[in-house]
Amino acid sequence: MKIKVEYLGHIKNIIRSVREEEVEIQKDASIADLLEVLSEKYGEPFRKAVYEPKGTDVKANYIITVNGYLLNQLDGVKTKLKHGDHVILLPIVSGG
Repeated sequence: MKIKVEYLGHIKNIIRSVREEEVEIQKDASIADLLEVLSEKYGEPFRKAVYEPKGTDVKANYIITVNGYLLNQLDGVKTKLKHGDHVILLPIVSGG
């Protein structure tokens, strides 16, 4: 199945990728499965900044949404994906 993944903020520079891409994953895959595919594709920069395979969550500086819902509103990285879902990876922005 295909999932639309959008990268916001400086993550595009970290992974040297486009803002948006379609990623092919297996049926009944979870966010963790998707993140493992992205870890393989983008290697060490992605693992260091965003997600370490087999991790229980993304790194502290990142948020993921699925179809507009934050992961903590769903089932975390165990959230199951469906064909056509829209996943956004974005850094946490803070300031004053």
